[in-house]
Amino acid sequence: MKYLNQFSKLLLVTTLVFVGCEGQEQSLIDDRLDDNPIQEPPSENYSAGDANFSNYVAIGNSLTAGYMDAALYDAGQANSIAAQMNAQFEIVGGTSDFNQPDINSTNGFNTAVENPQGSLVLGRFKLDTNIPGPSPVIGGDPIAPYSGATNELNNFGVPGIQVGQLLTPAAGGPNSEQNPAYSPFYARFASNPSADGQNGSTILGDAISAGPTFFSLWIGNNDVLGFAISGATNDAIFTSQADYQTRFSAVINNLMQVPDLKGVVVDIPPILAIPYFRAVTYDQIVLDEETAGALNQAFAGFNAALDAIVANLGHDQADAEMRKVNYSAGANPILIIDDNLEDLGPKFDQLEGAGAITAQQRAALVPYEQARPMMGDLLQIGDELVLLSAGSVLGTLADPQNPQSQIGVVVPLGDEYTLTSDEIVEIETARQTFNGIMQQVVQGANAGSTRIAFHSTNAVDGAFLDLFGLSDGELGVRVSGTLLAPDFSPNGVFSTDGIHPNSRGNAIVVNEVLKTIEETFNATLPSVDVLDLPSVQICAGDCVSQQSGS
Repeated sequence: MKYLNQFSKLLLVTTLVFVGCEGQEQSLIDDRLDDNPIQEPPSENYSAGDANFSNYVAIGNSLTAGYMDAALYDAGQANSIAAQMNAQFEIVGGTSDFNQPDINSTNGFNTAVENPQGSLVLGRFKLDTNIPGPSPVIGGDPIAPYSGATNELNNFGVPGIQVGQLLTPAAGGPNSEQNPAYSPFYARFASNPSADGQNGSTILGDAISAGPTFFSLWIGNNDVLGFAISGATNDAIFTSQADYQTRFSAVINNLMQVPDLKGVVVDIPPILAIPYFRAVTYDQIVLDEETAGALNQAFAGFNAALDAIVANLGHDQADAEMRKVNYSAGANPILIIDDNLEDLGPKFDQLEGAGAITAQQRAALVPYEQARPMMGDLLQIGDELVLLSAGSVLGTLADPQNPQSQIGVVVPLGDEYTLTSDEIVEIETARQTFNGIMQQVVQGANAGSTRIAFHSTNAVDGAFLDLFGLSDGELGVRVSGTLLAPDFSPNGVFSTDGIHPNSRGNAIVVNEVLKTIEETFNATLPSVDVLDLPSVQICAGDCVSQQSGS
């Protein structure tokens, strides 16, 4: 239990605001492997229109694969976006044998946490309402090779991949630190896993070899999202505009080489609106008046040093004011490191050299050379963002022997846990640029005749903007009179990893995409019954947070 005790200290302890849980009882049926969405009865009114759904092939990342709750597991795959779409296509001539690379695991392998040494494997997150927050289950399984026939697959969704990984054999191997393109989720079902990263099958090649008559392509999210989840610290996984143009164009060009193939492309949704970036607020530090006063006394020296570099060294007054720490009773901004700020180390050194501060005072300023409180309600941006992973760090002690070293209060929270205003603009600019590239490439492919439907998740009247309150000012989306929330509460549409939709969220996406397919190809398609699907599952004694000693 020693490991579980240590792990429990790292659980996300962020308090979530849960909206009303209408229909909650059904969603809390734990560990039930639901069937695919109930199909509507055949009707002569349904039609494939100008499309041929007889062999539908899905291409994409985790959203297509059915990854949710930080794992790929049976129930997630059963309710994947690809599986739900095919269930509707089947009614108008689609295949009844939609093959996915089954993971054959009830709880899967949790890729968001560090698994312990030994035989214990942590699986998917569930919701522990006592935290409240996500906790992994203790009955997971390692990622195992697919045991079925790889040449009979229809779902080529691979969790975590970027657009470039669709094109390279390196996605299938080898598994080494020198091969960042490697994906264990593709290697497990690749038709010819690469031994050298140069020769072997590719995700896109395998998908085309399946002989599709219709495809869906939802790719590009991770070309932006990975960088955002790193707190904008990992430039290596932030795709450039030029690379995105080249790679996405290559994907579409390859697909259009298949005679008569039609399909739908989905763009990148507003990723910074998801719970992973919203569950923890910028002003998470709640203090009473006495504590705020004591902290202000402690920061008086730092604030005075800022005044000194303005008065004596010509430092910008506005920058100095932005960095000052002044706490008050109530909610306060988190103290953070902002690596976009000027490093004040040299200027603090000059103060020491001039005798304005002592060596001891100079040493005390080291943690704050690029520190400032977070900012909210910024013009055209709103609040700066805190990553969900910060919930396990905020308020803990940087030095266990020093009770005054609370992270985010006294010791600045690391840059990898936040997105500052500059970083938000950088990420959103890339997202919109990539979406523009995708739309332009699709328009080019449709120059002769319309073969690709383009679904924008950013449409003003679409479900995404409605869900996040960007169209009507109300958070959540109403389905058959039930308000579903943009979070991972029991009545939410996101899974407990705060990033991926749950089964209901997938259904909402599917219904939106089906409308675009209908409009583009003169089809009439049935929709998925969203409320018939489960939302999140609650911990039932099987989560790490519920083990004795945790």
